[in-house]
Order: sequence, then C-alpha cells, then structure tokens
Amino acid sequence: MKNSGTIAQRLAEKILALRYDDLPGEAVHWARLGFLDTVAVTLAGVCEPCVEKLMATPGVAETPGPCLILGTALRTSVLEAALVNGTASHALDFDDVNMHIGGHPSVMLVPALLALGEAGELSGRDIIAAYVSGFEMEARLGQAVNFHHYQKGWHPTVTLGIFGTVAASARLLALDAERTATALALACSLASGIKANFGTMTKPLHVGHAVRNGVFAALLAQQGYTARLDAFEHKQGFFEVFNGAGTYDAESIFARWGQPFDVMDQGPGLKQYPCCGSTHAAIDCAREIRLRHKIAPEEIKSVEMLTNPLRLPHIDNPNPKTGLEGKFSVHYVLARALSGGKIGFEHFTDAAVAQAGIRILMGKVTAGIHPDMGAETPHLFGAEVTVVMNDGRRLSHRIDHRVCRGPADPMSEDELRAKFNGCVSRTLPDARIAPLYEALMSLETLQRMGQLTGLMSPHVRVNPSTRRGHQRG
Repeated sequence: MKNSGTIAQRLAEKILALRYDDLPGEAVHWARLGFLDTVAVTLAGVCEPCVEKLMATPGVAETPGPCLILGTALRTSVLEAALVNGTASHALDFDDVNMHIGGHPSVMLVPALLALGEAGELSGRDIIAAYVSGFEMEARLGQAVNFHHYQKGWHPTVTLGIFGTVAASARLLALDAERTATALALACSLASGIKANFGTMTKPLHVGHAVRNGVFAALLAQQGYTARLDAFEHKQGFFEVFNGAGTYDAESIFARWGQPFDVMDQGPGLKQYPCCGSTHAAIDCAREIRLRHKIAPEEIKSVEMLTNPLRLPHIDNPNPKTGLEGKFSVHYVLARALSGGKIGFEHFTDAAVAQAGIRILMGKVTAGIHPDMGAETPHLFGAEVTVVMNDGRRLSHRIDHRVCRGPADPMSEDELRAKFNGCVSRTLPDARIAPLYEALMSLETLQRMGQLTGLMSPHVRVNPSTRRGHQRG
C-alpha cells in the first residue's frame, strides 16, 4: 500500500502519536538519564567564555520572561533561553552522543523542553514523552542520511537535531498534525552548521542557534505561518540539497520507528570525558595501558592510534594551541591519558595545552586509519592504541566499538553521581546538588517544570546595574 502524504505530514503523525503511558520503562529510564546529564553539563557550561560572550552581545537575553538561564538568577523569553542554554549545553563538549544521528541528541532537546516546559507549566511526563519523540526523530532521520551527511561536512547535531527540537516543541505546544508538519518544513530552511568550525566557540553556538530555530519554527507554525509541506523531498529540498541524489533513503525513517525506541536501543551515550566523543575509545585504551603496565611518560618512545575513518578528520590535530582545540586533538588527549590518567575540565585550558611535558609527549603520537575499522564495518567508534617503550616493548589495547556509556555499557550509579556533582558544583552551591539530582531522577513525578528549574538557580538577587544580571552563586 502506497504511503499517503508528504514526508513532513507522515512525520507529524508519528511525532504526535506517542503517548507517555505507552512508553516502555527502559525508554523512560534513558530519557530521564539523558535529561539529567544534559542539565548537568549545561550548568557546568554556563560559565564558559562562549556563553559569557554570547550574553554580553547586545540584544541577547534582554527580554524579560518566564524562562531561567540555568545557573543564573536571570529569566528571559522562551527563544532567548533556548539560545543561551543551548549554547551552554554544548560549551564543554561533555554532552551525550548517539551513533545514528552522528552527533549529540539531548542538547537539541533539553534546552527547548526546559524553556517551553517552564513557560507552559508542563509536567515531567509531558517532558519525557516529548524527549522520546524528539530523540526518535533525530535518530531515524540520521539513519536515512548518514554517513554521507556526516562526511560531507554538516554538523549533524544541529542539521538533523533541529527536527528533534521541532518534534519535542510541537508536542509541548499542542500543535495539530498540519501545523507540526509545517514546523518541520520551516526547519528545513532553518537548519545549518558546518564542521569547519569545530574547535572554536562557534560549535556550541551551532547548538544554541539551532535549538532557538527549532522552537521558533514551532512557534511560527502555531501562529499559522506557511511552508511547503514537501520541503524534505522537493527537488530543491532538504534531502537533495543537504545530501544529494542517491545518498539518502527517506523511507528508512519510518521502517523501524519506535521498534524499539532509539533512546533505549542506541540511546544517549553519556560522556566520561569533556572532549570530542570520537576520542573516547582511544582515551580508554591509553588509560588501560597506563594502568596495566604502570608506565611513566618519559619511558615512552612513540604512540600510534588507529581508528575508523569517520572519526579521524576532526580529531587528527597534532598541534592544538587552545583548550578548545585540545578537545578535538587525539594527540593531546592521549598525551594526557598516558601522563596522568585523568581527563577533566582543568585539562582543556590554553595553559594546560601549552604545558611543556605534555607537548613533548603529544609530539610522539601519530593517528591513522585502522585496517579492521572501515567506514562500512560495525566498528564505527573503535580504536587501537599501541605504545612503544624505550626498551622496545610494544603495549597495545583495542576497543572495537564504544559509543560512550549508553544502554550497552551504562555508567554505574557512582559514576553518574560523580559526573553530575562535578558539573553542577561549578555553578550551584553544594546544598542544591543532591536535591536537584533526586528531582531529575524522579522527573516523571513532577507536576510542573518550575519545581525543577527552581533548583537550578542560586537565587542571587539581580543587580540592575550589572549587565542583564548574569550572576552566579
């Protein structure tokens, strides 16, 4: 039987059909963890320079409104909160990843859900259902266009994730199917973001801009704005322009929708290290070698890292000069992992990247393509690290595939709490950390989002003489 309606119309039906009561427990669990993790990294990221500079820009977050800029005493409009919190959520590159989207799914959802949830006084169940629906939208679209879309140079987190933002926003705004389809079509024109700007402040700005645009598309559709409902499949539409003929499979979006939900299958892969997810398997390999063999940096002659060709282009940076560039240098993170084992916020400053001993070890690292980890193999997020010692020993460790810590390899409760506490303590007083964690872990019980966001502000009095009251406790 032939499918009726445009792709946008068919997607709208899928997005709106989901009901919280029909969700498997595992889907609710992973939605809760993805939401919690994103709140944590957003609170950690709000004090980063890219957010400070964004908020110092005239016109940003100057409109009073109901929505909290996380970790501050400032409240602004839905759109401006989406912009700033979206940027903060990706500022540290500590947010979750997903293989199907080829990027970061939750940062395109949580800032929008917080803003719209607060403005509309929506419940935790509303938020979880919208999160799962938006996550499914991102993942299934990613399966239809990747990895050509990813390799072409688009930043899939935003060019695909914006449609997850629209899906989640449409649900929270109670749009009907026609207006949801229109919002998706609008987003076809609002999607943007290129990988050339990785390693700069522009990468997290991609997320803030795209979250704002996704919410904006849904709000415009709510007002009766128009767009072509065939904007995906049109000869000059999203698929042909962003990918090109023969490089996508639109029907695959619908083939496995919700069977199972991607949030409980691939899921949000939570990060252990605040740097590019494509480096994490290599970091784990290096840490294992260091732990197992008790090696010292001065004993190392050379280090070779081999990985999947999809991982290499944006992490093969042997000479990073800044902390941001260090997040996208496998040479730098391997030097860190082999010299001290730990990789945290403090290792991604300009001064840390410039340390003499680290730069010497970094110069011994080479990166290349693994012969067993081709682009068409299952080993998309794998790596093998070989350390050659001055005494001739060759020490190797290999991980075939690990997309951070998702359903296949979840964090322990202790690991989750440690990451959460480390992130949130950058912004909120200690007394807030445990209550916020418990509230997030019982998200589905909240009657309105204000109960949650009230825990994300230090409640510092806003000083009118200070630029827009951007204060933290």
